[in-house]
Order: sequence, then C-alpha cells, then structure tokens
Amino acid sequence: MSGVVVVGAGQAGASCVARLRTKGYQGAITLIGDEPVPPYQRPPLSKAYLLGDLPLDRLFLRPESYYADQDISLRTGETVTNIDPVARTVTTQSGGVPYDDLVLATGAAPRHLPDAIGGSLEGVFCVRTLADVDAMAPHFVDGARVLIVGGGYIGLEAAAVAAKLGVHVTLLEAAPRILQRVAAEQTSEYFRAAHAAQGVTLCEGVGLSRLIGDTSVKQAELTDGAVLDVDFVIVGVGVTPAQHLAEIAGVKVDNGIAVDSLGRTSDRHIWAAGDCASFPGPKARIRLESVGNAIDMGELVADNILGEDRAYVARPWFWSDQYDIKLQIAGLSTGFDHVVSRGSGASVSFWYYAEGQLIALDAMNDPRAYMVGKRLIEAGKSPDPVLLADPATNLKTLLKG
Repeated sequence: MSGVVVVGAGQAGASCVARLRTKGYQGAITLIGDEPVPPYQRPPLSKAYLLGDLPLDRLFLRPESYYADQDISLRTGETVTNIDPVARTVTTQSGGVPYDDLVLATGAAPRHLPDAIGGSLEGVFCVRTLADVDAMAPHFVDGARVLIVGGGYIGLEAAAVAAKLGVHVTLLEAAPRILQRVAAEQTSEYFRAAHAAQGVTLCEGVGLSRLIGDTSVKQAELTDGAVLDVDFVIVGVGVTPAQHLAEIAGVKVDNGIAVDSLGRTSDRHIWAAGDCASFPGPKARIRLESVGNAIDMGELVADNILGEDRAYVARPWFWSDQYDIKLQIAGLSTGFDHVVSRGSGASVSFWYYAEGQLIALDAMNDPRAYMVGKRLIEAGKSPDPVLLADPATNLKTLLKG
C-alpha cells in the first residue's frame, strides 16, 4: 500500500495529514514542502513576526517532532517536478514517491512586478513566505523610505508595521480607492483615516510606471509623473493559484484546481485543498484565500479519503490586524447592494446586504458584532436593516428573529 501523499506543507496540507492520523488512518503519509522549514502560520509573517513580537518557533503549526511521533514523513525543501497519474507517482529531486491518494495543497503564488519595469531589482519584495519576510526585515529601520504597491490587506498590514517601526511609507493603489476589490467604501474610509493618522501617504488612483536603479531600487516613477526616492519596495498586488502540478497531472483547472463538493479533482485519486482549489458555490465556482478555508478543506479531504463522503459547506471568515485595529470579516460581500453601519469611532461594523439578504460584515474592534453577524449569516437570517442600524438594538436579540 502506497498511502497518501500531500504536496504543499502549508496550513491545508498540515491540517490534512493531522486529520488523517486523528481519524485513525494507518497507511503511510508523506507531506512534501518546498520550503526548508516545517509547516507554519502565514498571517503573522507580515504582522507579529515582522515586528519581532513572535519568535520563529512559535510560527510553526506544530513542533517538528510531531510528524515523526505520528509516523508522518515530512520532506521539507523538496520540489515536486512531475506527477504520473497512471503510475500514481510524484517525482521530486530525491526520486519517485508512489501514492494511493494524492492531495494537492500547493497554495497560491504572489504576483510579481515585471522585470521590464524594475521588478527584479534588489530591494523589491513580496510578502508570502518566511524567506520573503526574513529578506526584507533588515530594511525596516527608523527613517527608511518604503514604497508599497497595492492597497489590499497585505499592503495595508505591511504599511502598518513599517509605520510602527518609524519607516516613511508611501502606498500606491491604482484603483480609485484602497480595498476596492474586497470591501465597501465605508471600510476603505475607515482604514484610509487610520493610516493617515499614522503618517502613511496613501496615493489612490495612482499606479507605478517603473522602478529606477542600476542593481538596487533607488527611485519609483508613478503614473502621475511623480518620482519618489525609495530604499525598498513591497509588492502586494494579489496572488494566483498554484495549479501547475494539476496541469501536469492532466486534471481540470478553473480559477485554480477544480474540485467537486468532496474535494476530489477530475482524477478520482487526486484531491485538492486550500488556496489552490476552486469548489462549487451556490452560483459559481469559488476559491477562498484564508486560513479558515485551508483548515476546513484540508480536514474535509482527509475525511473523504477515509470514505465519509462529506460535502463541503464553506463558512468564509477572515481577519486583519493593523495598528491597534482588529478587523474581523464574515461571509463574502461580492454583489452587495446596501451597507448598514453600526457604531462609531474605533469600534464600528459594516453589514452587507444583497437583495435584502445579509451576506457579509466587516467588524473593526467589535467582536460582538462579528460573532452575531457570523451566526446570522451561517443561519441564513437577515435582520431588518432599520433595526440593525438602530444603536439601541441589542444585537443578540437579532439571533432570535
């Protein structure tokens, strides 16, 4: 018996192998990762770890000894170069590894700036891996000048850390406003004000024309003609699903590795989970980039390898930490047509409706609103927007409606 091989030692892959052993799987388990370290948390990289508040060993999802104790073969620093779905073998630089079931938990890769506009200059970084953050960390010194390209959550989190460490921050967002792709204007305005209060220069509706320097970045030319002196650059312009191995194996891809409701690909012996996988949603295929989705899908695939035939029900939730702000998000706001606001000052929440249905909320420093909203969304309940907007309404009473 060849056992289960999991490619990708991130949150989804680690959750899958742990679940298999917890549920009593007795076969061989191999977890292959291309980074030279055990599975670790990614969200703290651009926050607590970069600030120096979280040591390396606390990044790890489990102690390295866990894998040996559970008879899981953890192979770090290995890259899978081929998958043969007929022979059911994956190939790394160390040779072939046979499988009965293969799980692709390959995550997503950051988009890089093109070399033609200076993307390969020294001092230009992305925020995705431990190596990325270790490489950029020495640049975060008091008085340094950083240009952040991209006004999504990754860019804003990096801006918050940089500002806190005394770095002069300029953030570019080519769209008319920060967070335009993922949030309402109310949330954008909240974080715009928060960053401005910390001295961050936000340039919305302005893109990057090119980076200038011989070998290292020295300046940035913007689409409005301005030229900035910079010491380093952080690029946060999104990610793409890592589906190359699925293509090699000949399984279907559709905005990532296409799986059915069980997490199985078009090959009955190959599964996928996490950021790389797209699954059936109510109206279209969905691909979620979140810790919660990675854990849930990794565990789902493990259960279904064991024959449980459990369909995936996504319960999207996300978070972001910036300065002293904790943003908690429940649901997906895509397609919203109305936003209800509650609270004032630092503690506020914005509730998204689509055709009268509550579909998502953003809660800033308001854990009670997040907890109630998450439960309402999962239960399919939609409180009257007028009641919700009334500050006298006790949120907990909405759960009884």
